[in-house]
Amino acid sequence: MTILALLQTRLVRLAPVDLAIVVIYFGLVLAIGFYLKRFAKTGEDFFLAGRDMTAWVAGLAFVSANLGSLELMGWAGNSYQYGIMAAHWYWVGAIPAMVFLGLVMMPFYYISKTHSVPGYLQLRYGPEASGLSAITFAVMTILMSGVNMYAMAVVMKVVVGWNLNFSIWVSSLTVGVYVAAGGLFSAIFNEVLQFFLIWFGALLIPILGMVESGGWSGMVARIHQNFPGQDFTHMWAPMGSPADNPMGITWIGIVFGLGAVQSMAYWTTDFLVVQRVLSAKDIRSAKMAPIIGAFFKMAVPLIVILPGLLGLAVLPFHLVPASAAGPGQYSYDSVLPLMLVRYCGPGLLGLGITALVAGFMAGMAGNVSAFATVWTYDIYRPFIRKGATDKHYVSMGRWCTLIGLFISIGTAYIVMHFASIMDYVQALFGMFVAPLFGSVLLGMLWKRVTRAAGFLGLLVGVSTSITVFLLNKLDPKRWVHILALDSRASGLAQDMYQALWACLACVLVTVIVTLVTTPKPDAELTGLVYSLTDVPKETHTSIFHRPAFWGAVAMIVFVILQIIFW
Repeated sequence: MTILALLQTRLVRLAPVDLAIVVIYFGLVLAIGFYLKRFAKTGEDFFLAGRDMTAWVAGLAFVSANLGSLELMGWAGNSYQYGIMAAHWYWVGAIPAMVFLGLVMMPFYYISKTHSVPGYLQLRYGPEASGLSAITFAVMTILMSGVNMYAMAVVMKVVVGWNLNFSIWVSSLTVGVYVAAGGLFSAIFNEVLQFFLIWFGALLIPILGMVESGGWSGMVARIHQNFPGQDFTHMWAPMGSPADNPMGITWIGIVFGLGAVQSMAYWTTDFLVVQRVLSAKDIRSAKMAPIIGAFFKMAVPLIVILPGLLGLAVLPFHLVPASAAGPGQYSYDSVLPLMLVRYCGPGLLGLGITALVAGFMAGMAGNVSAFATVWTYDIYRPFIRKGATDKHYVSMGRWCTLIGLFISIGTAYIVMHFASIMDYVQALFGMFVAPLFGSVLLGMLWKRVTRAAGFLGLLVGVSTSITVFLLNKLDPKRWVHILALDSRASGLAQDMYQALWACLACVLVTVIVTLVTTPKPDAELTGLVYSLTDVPKETHTSIFHRPAFWGAVAMIVFVILQIIFW
């Protein structure tokens, strides 16, 4: 029986045990949401989980908030499209930034008691920069939430034949109910639950796939046989020229576009993930949470990148871009559900689907709870209704959770116009997060930066990013070889350079405007700038309890991984 025939006979229904597993999971997350509603009475409870999370809980939620469809579907699809080079987004594109967040930036976020990154900009630069970042972030979270909805719908359509619209509405309403009920409390506890479900369910594919392909060497041999002349199994060796790798990028784009800008911007200023760390019970826990998350992050390619590589090795047909998929064809983003069906029978299939559903719902919950916080504290309270009661703001947070969810349902259909999920996601990061990193970093490290410089730098950075994106899409023959340094640059490579140009524009304008405007007095910057803040240090604890020690260990492991998979 061919794989296509197998898809037609097995993907249209679930066994009773599989349905039972999925239904039990949905019921469990709803029960957690309503149970935790009693603990989310104040704004501090609803939006920051009462700042009472341990370093391990905050760290697991920190990683799990990023372990949604972006990881499970998007990067599995990208590893099929680009090979093991996709793992750069987990190591170069995550570990240094997560350590930097824990050791350098978290003390300022935590000491200032801000509810969000726009909240920090409000204190550092004033309402103009804060309002701009809040609006752009709200737009991004709504668009990102649509990614999770679309990805889950693809899984249900491929695996069980469910209608795309039905899948979107069931998953989105479930997330909306439990986040609106329990706020960040509910989101964090469900994310920790989802973290273990994702790992337990998603490990089935790499384990069974490696057995079928004969281990790593057997998998590599099969990939070379199926795709002769293409290097899908090395990370750095083929990056001397864009012509030598399927991504069409050089090490410059990875090191500077991804490592120095895109990853730093995402992990240190994207409030979806930072919000989880702000829930920590004390400053040491807040510093440790991203570092704990970094160790888990290094292992995630086992359940995300490896299934895509196995798809290159064992699938008897080739996948195509989503925008080019016709009848009987599957897109890159379908590789994970295709592999799931290949290896999982009754019971295991239900567990695997539950793992995917958990990932999608974790991503949706993260975006929805972050949107609710930014809208309520950084747009509604300062610009629409000042001085209302805390109870009123909690009520507004619950209502805008549901409203944002309904709006984001419409954005799920935008993803279909991109080659893959990750092309869409990385373009959004380049537009809204990369310039924000320049503004936040300069504000923290240079006390001379002025209010006008912070706002104008951010505005020019966002405008530059949007302009670069539009030029590359509307007239690629003219602009891609200029803005991405090579005409063969893939959409993902273009996104890296888009982020780099946006951040550089933001920094350049911020510096120039700062030099011709008057700075704030030092007294107004205490607790907001590194040189004017007394950051607590772990001087009376053993070395094994110090975040700096574990941050150094994480970086050593990171370097070893680069050498192994060179």
